[in-house]
Amino acid sequence: MNDRKFIEEVRARPGMYGLNGTYHPTAMLLLGHDLARSGGTLRGFREWLIVRKGEPSSFAWYALVLQEALPGADIEHWRQLSPDQDRHAVDQLFSLVLDFLEARDDSLALAHTYAEYHRLCALKDGESTTENS
Repeated sequence: MNDRKFIEEVRARPGMYGLNGTYHPTAMLLLGHDLARSGGTLRGFREWLIVRKGEPSSFAWYALVLQEALPGADIEHWRQLSPDQDRHAVDQLFSLVLDFLEARDDSLALAHTYAEYHRLCALKDGESTTENS
Protein backbone atom coordinates (compact mmCIF):
# COMPACT_ATOMS: atom_id res chain seq x y z
CA MET A 1 0.00 0.00 0.00
CA ASN A 2 1.48 3.37 -0.94
CA ASP A 3 1.53 6.35 1.42
CA ARG A 4 -1.47 8.11 -0.13
CA LYS A 5 -3.62 4.98 0.05
CA PHE A 6 -2.61 4.40 3.66
CA ILE A 7 -3.53 7.97 4.68
CA GLU A 8 -6.84 7.77 2.81
CA GLU A 9 -7.59 4.41 4.44
CA VAL A 10 -6.90 5.76 7.95
CA ARG A 11 -9.03 8.81 7.19
CA ALA A 12 -11.92 6.69 5.94
CA ARG A 13 -11.75 4.06 8.72
CA PRO A 14 -10.08 5.52 11.80
CA GLY A 15 -11.60 2.93 14.15
CA MET A 16 -9.90 0.16 12.24
CA TYR A 17 -6.59 1.70 13.31
CA GLY A 18 -7.63 2.16 16.96
CA LEU A 19 -8.38 5.86 16.55
CA ASN A 20 -11.25 7.69 18.21
CA GLY A 21 -11.32 10.82 16.04
CA THR A 22 -9.12 12.93 18.29
CA TYR A 23 -6.03 14.78 17.12
CA HIS A 24 -3.32 13.48 19.44
CA PRO A 25 -3.71 9.75 18.68
CA THR A 26 -4.19 10.45 14.98
CA ALA A 27 -1.03 12.54 14.76
CA MET A 28 0.90 9.93 16.75
CA LEU A 29 -0.29 7.12 14.45
CA LEU A 30 0.99 9.09 11.45
CA LEU A 31 4.24 9.81 13.28
CA GLY A 32 4.62 6.09 14.03
CA HIS A 33 3.89 5.18 10.42
CA ASP A 34 6.50 7.69 9.30
CA LEU A 35 9.06 6.26 11.73
CA ALA A 36 8.30 2.72 10.54
CA ARG A 37 9.01 3.91 6.99
CA SER A 38 12.35 5.41 8.12
CA GLY A 39 10.99 8.93 7.85
CA GLY A 40 10.10 8.52 4.20
CA THR A 41 6.40 9.27 4.38
CA LEU A 42 6.61 12.69 5.98
CA ARG A 43 10.17 13.67 5.00
CA GLY A 44 9.89 17.36 4.20
CA PHE A 45 6.42 17.78 5.74
CA ARG A 46 7.63 20.13 8.48
CA GLU A 47 9.55 22.25 5.95
CA TRP A 48 6.51 22.30 3.65
CA LEU A 49 4.31 23.53 6.51
CA ILE A 50 6.81 26.24 7.42
CA VAL A 51 6.95 27.43 3.81
CA ARG A 52 3.12 27.55 3.77
CA LYS A 53 3.20 29.64 6.93
CA GLY A 54 5.94 31.89 5.54
CA GLU A 55 8.03 32.06 8.70
CA PRO A 56 10.51 29.79 10.46
CA SER A 57 9.41 27.79 13.48
CA SER A 58 10.99 25.40 15.94
CA PHE A 59 7.74 23.44 16.33
CA ALA A 60 7.33 19.84 15.21
CA TRP A 61 4.95 19.18 12.32
CA TYR A 62 2.10 18.06 14.60
CA ALA A 63 2.20 21.41 16.42
CA LEU A 64 2.42 23.33 13.13
CA VAL A 65 -0.68 21.52 11.84
CA LEU A 66 -2.51 22.38 15.03
CA GLN A 67 -1.49 26.04 14.74
CA GLU A 68 -2.86 26.14 11.23
CA ALA A 69 -6.05 24.29 12.10
CA LEU A 70 -6.79 26.30 15.24
CA PRO A 71 -5.26 29.77 14.88
CA GLY A 72 -4.97 31.49 18.23
CA ALA A 73 -5.66 28.31 20.22
CA ASP A 74 -3.41 27.38 23.12
CA ILE A 75 -1.47 24.52 21.55
CA GLU A 76 0.31 23.81 24.81
CA HIS A 77 -2.88 21.97 25.78
CA TRP A 78 -3.29 20.13 22.49
CA ARG A 79 -4.35 16.96 24.26
CA GLN A 80 -7.32 18.78 25.79
CA LEU A 81 -9.16 20.02 22.72
CA SER A 82 -12.91 20.30 22.52
CA PRO A 83 -14.65 17.69 20.33
CA ASP A 84 -15.18 20.31 17.60
CA GLN A 85 -11.53 21.38 17.75
CA ASP A 86 -10.40 17.75 17.62
CA ARG A 87 -12.60 17.02 14.61
CA HIS A 88 -11.41 20.12 12.77
CA ALA A 89 -7.75 19.45 13.59
CA VAL A 90 -7.99 15.84 12.39
CA ASP A 91 -9.67 16.93 9.14
CA GLN A 92 -6.99 19.57 8.63
CA LEU A 93 -4.23 17.05 9.37
CA PHE A 94 -5.44 14.61 6.73
CA SER A 95 -5.97 17.39 4.17
CA LEU A 96 -2.50 18.80 4.75
CA VAL A 97 -0.78 15.41 4.62
CA LEU A 98 -2.53 14.50 1.37
CA ASP A 99 -1.64 17.90 -0.16
CA PHE A 100 1.94 17.43 1.01
CA LEU A 101 2.20 13.95 -0.51
CA GLU A 102 1.28 15.46 -3.85
CA ALA A 103 4.07 18.03 -3.51
CA ARG A 104 6.52 15.46 -2.12
CA ASP A 105 6.05 13.24 -5.16
CA ASP A 106 6.74 16.14 -7.54
CA SER A 107 10.52 16.59 -7.50
CA LEU A 108 10.33 20.18 -8.77
CA ALA A 109 7.78 21.17 -6.12
CA LEU A 110 9.81 19.46 -3.41
CA ALA A 111 13.00 21.22 -4.53
CA HIS A 112 11.14 24.55 -4.45
CA THR A 113 9.90 23.78 -0.93
CA TYR A 114 13.42 23.09 0.36
CA ALA A 115 14.85 26.16 -1.39
CA GLU A 116 12.15 28.39 0.08
CA TYR A 117 12.58 26.80 3.51
CA HIS A 118 16.31 27.53 3.44
CA ARG A 119 15.63 31.09 2.28
CA LEU A 120 13.26 31.65 5.21
CA CYS A 121 15.77 30.23 7.68
CA ALA A 122 18.58 32.38 6.22
CA LEU A 123 16.38 35.47 6.54
CA LYS A 124 15.64 34.62 10.16
CA ASP A 125 19.34 34.00 10.88
CA GLY A 126 20.22 37.27 9.16
CA GLU A 127 17.66 39.17 11.25
CA SER A 128 19.05 37.75 14.49
CA THR A 129 22.60 38.55 13.45
CA THR A 130 21.71 42.14 12.59
CA GLU A 131 19.68 42.59 15.75
CA ASN A 132 22.61 41.40 17.89
CA SER A 133 25.12 43.74 16.17
